Amino acid sequence: MGDEKTRLIVGVNDKVPIGQSVILGMQHLLSMDLYVFPLLLASLVGLNFTDSTFLIQMCFFTCGIATLIQTFFCMKLPVVQGASFICLTALASIGASKGMATVAGSIIPGAIILVLLGATGLFAKFVARCIPPYIGGLVIMIVGLSLSTTAVSGIASNDNKNLAGNLVCGVVAAIALLICTVIEYRTHNRILSVFSVLISIVAGCVAAALMGDIDFSSVADASWFQLPSVFHFGLPKFDASSIAIVTFLYFLVLCETTGTWITVADVTGEELTDKRYNSAVVGMGIGCLISSLFSGTPMTGYSTNAGVISITKIGSRQVIGVCGGLLMILGLCPKIMAVLACIPGAVINGVFLIICQILIINGFKVVRQQRIDSRNGIVIGLSLAVTIGSMGISSEVTAMFPDFVQFFLSSGTAVGALTAVILNLVLPSAGETANESVPAVPEDAQTVMEPEQ
Repeated sequence: MGDEKTRLIVGVNDKVPIGQSVILGMQHLLSMDLYVFPLLLASLVGLNFTDSTFLIQMCFFTCGIATLIQTFFCMKLPVVQGASFICLTALASIGASKGMATVAGSIIPGAIILVLLGATGLFAKFVARCIPPYIGGLVIMIVGLSLSTTAVSGIASNDNKNLAGNLVCGVVAAIALLICTVIEYRTHNRILSVFSVLISIVAGCVAAALMGDIDFSSVADASWFQLPSVFHFGLPKFDASSIAIVTFLYFLVLCETTGTWITVADVTGEELTDKRYNSAVVGMGIGCLISSLFSGTPMTGYSTNAGVISITKIGSRQVIGVCGGLLMILGLCPKIMAVLACIPGAVINGVFLIICQILIINGFKVVRQQRIDSRNGIVIGLSLAVTIGSMGISSEVTAMFPDFVQFFLSSGTAVGALTAVILNLVLPSAGETANESVPAVPEDAQTVMEPEQ
């Protein structure tokens, strides 16, 4: 039962055989860079091996729970929840200077605010005022643009002093997905659309194996099962400055995730009502609260998965629910996670790079559907320019600013999204400008008005 508007093979509420659901759910999981966030956070904070392993596992586990909550009980759309990179540098700084217990304490107040925004119905009003559809689409374009640099850096990486190997397997994976996407676009091949992401990952792994760059030795040493524990790093500690920083970042995450919601709705042909907006932010807040209990991270809707839906044409919530279940299993089973961890990062980034471009296209589609006048064009152009500009700021320059500014400048998504929201609020509407400065011209006027020289 497909959707004619979006050419979905399987709609949001359609069922998928369990075997296919597992494969499709695994594709969503593999397209995510979820493991990158906890790895970076653990490294920046300076956690030992045991604590690092626990943090990575709990990130997967809590993201799985949050995905199930959002998909089946709150928003009821196929949205995968994952760690927000917008918060990475801030949490790393807090964790390194004040400990992981303070990190948990900084997450909790903002999560409660999110729940209250949704429960009181204020969030839908906030969206209507601050995040019109074209801004949501623009944010998705900004996310795809800013993450493209991350993907390229992951491909052109000299990890393990193997630049050539990383380039080869990353490029192979990217080209494989690009070819699959082009062929699917021209032929509408159902099988190819369903398995394109998996095919590209396998192609990248084969290239890596031929170059001797895959090592599965860590799988044998990993345990099969490990239970989660609450407040692993101690009871939450509440620090005013840390809370203020993370709460501020939450509102930037809202801009990002709202764009994701709009994109998912566009891809699936579903309507985003005020009720759905409010339920979604409640689900997001609950997910963040649960994450803080298990020493996880703030949540956001993952844009990459909207790209996967666009590629596979499978929009079923059942598939996303299976993905959430797989995330929880990985969080409880270090051995299975070790298998995924063996996939070279360059391969994942190769797939990720193409998905980022699909995100940009999907965001553009959302923007294009709206009325874009000169005012909105200025908002779009300046926001994209600021995003690109912020990505070029060196670490030496950012180090000259206060910590709060450093946290902000470290994320091209945060800079671009906030710029878009502010410009949309402060620039006068086309109607206001016209009423104030342009006299009415009769419709039957034959004179062509030329600008003054």
